[in-house]
Amino acid sequence: MKFLLDTHTLLWWLSDNPTLTNEARNAIANGENLIFVSAVSAWEIAIKKAIGKLVAPDDLASAIVVNAFQSLPITIEHVIAAGVLPQYHKDPFDRMLVAQAKLEQLTIITRDPQFIPYGEPIISA
Repeated sequence: MKFLLDTHTLLWWLSDNPTLTNEARNAIANGENLIFVSAVSAWEIAIKKAIGKLVAPDDLASAIVVNAFQSLPITIEHVIAAGVLPQYHKDPFDRMLVAQAKLEQLTIITRDPQFIPYGEPIISA
């Protein structure tokens, strides 16, 4: 299967946070699954880290490689899709994740209930 990690899910995985559900942990650890990390998550982490609102790895790119995650760039198609989504979620980073999941046919691993109204497949983080 193919999964897209929400930003908090990525950070929980990288810090081995016990908050992460067993279902999410098993999906991410399963070597047969493809796990994607969006460029929008890296962007969100960099912004929040720079203003002191978040503690995150200094070398996120290396952490993604070490964990065998796939980088998912932001394309013009993703941007257009995010722009026409219903306003269920106000966070632009999360709206981009929904658009990417929809276009790339990925299941999102998240704890955020605001993803649910979009109707994309979700695993609870």
